[in-house]
Amino acid sequence: MKKDIKIKLFLSIFYISILSIFLWVFFSHFTLQEITSYDFIKNNRNNLAFLKEQNFILLTTFFFIFTIIWVLMLGFGIPIVLTSGFIFGSWIGSLIAVTGLTVGATLLYFFANYFVKDWIEEKFSKKFSNLSSKVKKNEFLFFLIYRFVGGIPFQISNILPVLFNIKFRNYFFGSLIGMFPQVFVWVSLGSGLEKIIDDNLEFPNFIDLIMTKEIYLPIIGFGILIFIGFIVKKFFATN
Repeated sequence: MKKDIKIKLFLSIFYISILSIFLWVFFSHFTLQEITSYDFIKNNRNNLAFLKEQNFILLTTFFFIFTIIWVLMLGFGIPIVLTSGFIFGSWIGSLIAVTGLTVGATLLYFFANYFVKDWIEEKFSKKFSNLSSKVKKNEFLFFLIYRFVGGIPFQISNILPVLFNIKFRNYFFGSLIGMFPQVFVWVSLGSGLEKIIDDNLEFPNFIDLIMTKEIYLPIIGFGILIFIGFIVKKFFATN
């Protein structure tokens, strides 16, 4: 028991230390005003485009590794997928993002399953106990739907499957396939923002922005995914 507490304390301190170092390094080079300015975004978009043209493999490898670390650090999924679309475009960005998110989530699941399983069961088992029988019927299908439907914060959704002892291969491929539709929509939105920044010296107003097809098409796609997810969730809940 004491050993588990020491491990959890060490991991918590390690996580906070790494996050603090990252924030310190980042904000020692950039101010909040800089990173929120349109000129900063446009200039760095040009730098990223040049780097992608000169060394695509290096940039892809760095972004892939960063995505894995980001997930392990309990980062949100949306910033990663938007950035992936902004840098790599819709299709390549989707493949890089969904693969990186899947690998990171699987590693986090492995970690949670072996080190904080008791804590997860204590916090969430009562709330999700009614799903155990559904998982046993078809583990892969359940997890595929779980990833597709979403509705749970990304960080929590990565560790909740510990409650059901999902096999690692089902976790990996269920994540890879199930998350792809949502990832593609958000990556397409990021790609659309990149095109708008490339085409405009100044950031367009809100009306012009949402009337751009690169923006409103992903938004419509996201709405369709929400509707489909709602239908699937209802059907799954009644069966």
